[in-house]
Amino acid sequence: MATVTLKGNPVHTNGELPAVGSKAPDFTLPNKALADVSLADHAGKKRLLNIVPSLDTPTCAISTKKFNESFAGRDDAVAMVISADLPFAQGRFCESEGLKNVETLSLMRDKQFASDYGVLIEDGPLKGLTCRAVVVIDGEGTVTYTQLVSEIGDEPDYEAALEALK
Repeated sequence: MATVTLKGNPVHTNGELPAVGSKAPDFTLPNKALADVSLADHAGKKRLLNIVPSLDTPTCAISTKKFNESFAGRDDAVAMVISADLPFAQGRFCESEGLKNVETLSLMRDKQFASDYGVLIEDGPLKGLTCRAVVVIDGEGTVTYTQLVSEIGDEPDYEAALEALK
């Protein structure tokens, strides 16, 4: 179990992020078109998982936009934004913001992903959502970088995450 904060108040997760050097747990989550997407669907590419509570919050929106900008023109890597938002809301968000370089995935059908990645919030006002985290996975499925953002309202370390994709 990890502890992060929400506006300075402790919040507990169900576990820990996968260890650097470990095999990333596979998952299947629906995208904005309700099609199932798995980690394995992008095998051979580097994958950045931008795990956020909800795109309907300022910090989540900012991080999604920043990663979208960073992935323009990349064909060696994919940015996957994972939240509890419904796929329809994710699609509207991407459309209204003109985001084409991130793939949004929803926890709508189950929370197994959140459990497997240790990011499921177990208490506090956001119980049942995910905390903010970034996981980078290489083309073979090995975790090469993780960041559990200590304060849910803070942005992730973009430079470190993007450096891990090189």
